[in-house]
Amino acid sequence: MALSVGIVGLPNVGKSTLFNTITNSQVDAANYPFATIEPNVGVVKVPDQRLLALAELINPKKVTNTILTFVDIAGLVKGASNGEGLGNKFLGNIREVDAILHVVRCFYDKQITHYYQQVDPIRDFEIINMELISSDLELMEKKHLKVVSKSRSGDKEAIVELGIVERLITMLKSGSIHYQTLFNVDELAIIKTYNLLTCKPMLYICNIDAQHIADPIQSEFYMQFCAYLKASGNNTKTLPIAISMENEISTLSENERKEFMDDLKIDHTGLETIIRSAYDLLDIQTFYTFGVDETKAWSFTKGMSAPQCARSIHTDIEKGFIRAEIINWQDLVTYKTETAAKEHGKKRIEGKDYIMQDGDVVYFRFNVSK
Repeated sequence: MALSVGIVGLPNVGKSTLFNTITNSQVDAANYPFATIEPNVGVVKVPDQRLLALAELINPKKVTNTILTFVDIAGLVKGASNGEGLGNKFLGNIREVDAILHVVRCFYDKQITHYYQQVDPIRDFEIINMELISSDLELMEKKHLKVVSKSRSGDKEAIVELGIVERLITMLKSGSIHYQTLFNVDELAIIKTYNLLTCKPMLYICNIDAQHIADPIQSEFYMQFCAYLKASGNNTKTLPIAISMENEISTLSENERKEFMDDLKIDHTGLETIIRSAYDLLDIQTFYTFGVDETKAWSFTKGMSAPQCARSIHTDIEKGFIRAEIINWQDLVTYKTETAAKEHGKKRIEGKDYIMQDGDVVYFRFNVSK
């Protein structure tokens, strides 16, 4: 399952530095607006301690992590949807992503200019939010013209869709993006096909000062932003991350990184926190295949059945699915071998209706007739 995350925000809020940190690439993170022209795309391995623990049991020839794709687009400014700055076309670069990271500047540094001269996370957030809404509104107004034409011919599906599109336009014009409360499940399924930016799962990355990395509540800008979200009823998750410090941490060796993090009294890197939060946001879980040739992590959407997960490996396995032989990863690490885990009653045989669980180590039995 290929997953992608888009990074948006004003110029000079730390987007490209965050991208560098996540992907270990060296894109331009210069101190001037629009340093990023074309979108930067990076594919990263998802850190997975469970996978490493499984691999240590048999030292396989190959260890394969799941991956995430990150897309860093040019900084947006007020009026981008009408052509200001680098224009609205860059928003199109993230229409296909699964989730969005909205980076909000919550630090002051006189060496890093602010596009609007003064740090104000609430104003910055509202500008980006309105540009996303404006871009979606433009898209839906174009969609409306097409659907109206089809509905006039008596097309029943088009008539239903027209109602949805008109309600969407009304909602977007009001500045509201409360999809879950205004549309039912069937309507949301139709809306999902439009790839609306405001309908995508989102995380707010609050770029705080490095001195607040271990205690974000000491950041005045961050706390102001959190209070604003609470007052406005916005329940989107916020992640306070000192991006400049995280970038430094990412360049250290494993031993240096551990020592540095211990000194800072932090348990996880910002990268790990972002990926874990993105997985939670998208209801993504992980199962494993275990063998000496390759031990591999596979991502799947929570609620998928064993045959559906088998399809991730090969469509033939889904078609010829017989059963799934499953051991929880922790049981396998505890008992060291599949044989020992089975002897202790930790190996299960599951059928087509089994709903895969996070951390399952699985061997699929299948048969495809010629």
